[in-house]
Amino acid sequence: MTSTLDHPTLSLPARGSNPALRVTFKGVGRSFDGRKVLGDVDLEIAGGEVVAILGPSGCGKSTLLRSVSGLDRPSTGQVLIDGTAVNGLDARCAVAFQEPRLLPWQSVEKNVALGLPQGTDRSIGASRVAELLELVELDAHSTLRPREISGGMAQRTSLARALARRPGVLLLDEPFGALDALTRLKMQDLLLDIHGAYPTTVLLVTHDVDEALQLADRIVVLGRPNGATSATVTQVLTVPGARPRHRSDEALGRMRSSLLASLGVDAHRH
Repeated sequence: MTSTLDHPTLSLPARGSNPALRVTFKGVGRSFDGRKVLGDVDLEIAGGEVVAILGPSGCGKSTLLRSVSGLDRPSTGQVLIDGTAVNGLDARCAVAFQEPRLLPWQSVEKNVALGLPQGTDRSIGASRVAELLELVELDAHSTLRPREISGGMAQRTSLARALARRPGVLLLDEPFGALDALTRLKMQDLLLDIHGAYPTTVLLVTHDVDEALQLADRIVVLGRPNGATSATVTQVLTVPGARPRHRSDEALGRMRSSLLASLGVDAHRH
């Protein structure tokens, strides 16, 4: 695969010139082999908002996320970004997954460069990559290969790559799920720093209630109400307090207990 730095024809937009974009779900549903797993999702996400999606395994969280980027197409309904329907892969979005998915034969720097728009001017692209590596604190490790860095560093590389084109919407699918507890907390803080520097719209799929409470403006809970076979939005909650939040905040503790109960988990055991 060729780095986009090798195609010096286009210029990258200036910092802050690509605004955070609004995401709208209108009656979105998804069926697989005739079985409806996700149904009738109606949701509006404001530009610049951080929204966490919670729910039990298999309820369609990742499917909903993938429908925004065009990696998956709804069976019914429509996803719109700033009023324009998503049809196929959408360049306004960038995705980071639980697995960093780095090219093992490329350096950290070149893996980040792969996220640049095709044809980015060489000098502008190099400057953008350097800026991102500094932001995720990998500038001193830019020449290392994926096998030479830790899991947390690999995930930071993945985030930098996702941000390379300055997406209007950043989609995160369990991005810290494979990390140890301490590294995960550090990555959460880093994501807040990244959003402060580049306040794009963020949709975060997570199983971690505490992570959702720490990072999100709102939390969307998917579930199957009243024994339904397909999942839909059962709750939309606004998280109190401005970020960064203190993890021991009493208001967050009360919301945590409520969320765990709605997910069928005994809060007293956790």
